[in-house]
Amino acid sequence: MPEQGLSSTAVLAPNSVEELGQLIAAMHADGTPWVPSGLGSRLHWGPPLAADAGPVLSMRQLSGIIDHAVDDLTITVDAGMPLADLQAALADHQQWLPLNWPWGSSMASPSSAGTIGGLVARGLSGGLRQRHLGVRDQIIGISLIRSDGVSARAGGRVVKNVAGYDLMRLLCGSWGSLALISGVTLRVQPLREPRGLLVLEGELSQLEALRAELVGSSFTPEWIDWELRPDQGPRILLGVASISDAAVVDQLNRLERLAAQQGVSAERQPWDHPIPEESGPSADPPWLLRLCLPPAQLQQLLSSQECTALSGWHWRLAAGAGSGEGWQTSGLPTPDYQIEALRRRVMALGGQLSVLIQPGTQPGALPAWLDAPSRPLIEAMKRQFDPKQQLSRGRLPGMAAPLNSRHSGN
Repeated sequence: MPEQGLSSTAVLAPNSVEELGQLIAAMHADGTPWVPSGLGSRLHWGPPLAADAGPVLSMRQLSGIIDHAVDDLTITVDAGMPLADLQAALADHQQWLPLNWPWGSSMASPSSAGTIGGLVARGLSGGLRQRHLGVRDQIIGISLIRSDGVSARAGGRVVKNVAGYDLMRLLCGSWGSLALISGVTLRVQPLREPRGLLVLEGELSQLEALRAELVGSSFTPEWIDWELRPDQGPRILLGVASISDAAVVDQLNRLERLAAQQGVSAERQPWDHPIPEESGPSADPPWLLRLCLPPAQLQQLLSSQECTALSGWHWRLAAGAGSGEGWQTSGLPTPDYQIEALRRRVMALGGQLSVLIQPGTQPGALPAWLDAPSRPLIEAMKRQFDPKQQLSRGRLPGMAAPLNSRHSGN
């Protein structure tokens, strides 16, 4: 069955790692390009697949738990395991993987969260990074299949055994351009049921002063997110969790006192699920952007002329990490020149902007990302991992143009 947005692309879903390795080795011998994938729910993000990208190799048939060391708080799974299934299996043991649902997930459709391998390949983190760090920090071991079909492994299944070259860091955020992730070993955590959510509203300057005080204090919230919607003013959403209801109430009381000192209103709301559910459209928006910049610069960006000029936009940004998404929810699609102006502003503030979804009949009119200063190093790494340039052609972050378009001799 073709993946979302890939009706004309062949999808291959082998039933074993051995079969997968044999297939990849055969394509390597023939020089056939191909695209690593999980469920394929986000293959349309970022740069469009090249016309000669070849078939999609899906991990959907490899989706089991290989080992769950409950007492050691680690779990090893196939990369094709849906993230929702992984969280459900962990919840049976009062554990969880502290990562946000990827943007576009819906609890009404658990498969919309994609696979754990896809989450690692994109390397995108949400507000839970405030306390639990990002995707890479949850990985202690990884299995992969190289472009020539050879299987390899890095890291281990227990935290103290993790040593050697950090292949996890290379593959996390590589968008399937270096190798196919076939399995991961993850650190998990015990579930803490006592939780509380605080909604803080005020002027941008007041909220920023409060955010800076919170981040620099001894408070350890689970997450702190900026949120701006077209129909309301700016606000900060803050979640706390602890070992007891009394401890949560004490934190909320102290946070409310700090908010009052800054002239910010605070409202308590229920927080039922450990992973905060982020609202988003049921269908793809005209634009979906990913931002990453110093946390102290988020308020300047949100109040900038380039940002306020955008009509019908929704922003959800991790206030402590400086990363998150913005998407258009209503009105005619925003013109390209406004997105270019916003990208320049983000770069001037020391950050980066990636275009994950854009409108128009010409996909890729704006580059998903620009050339990084380290592009020569990225090119060298790509050649080491994928000498025949077969994997996910044109989709390696930090390279605005495909490698082959600039080095046709390779």
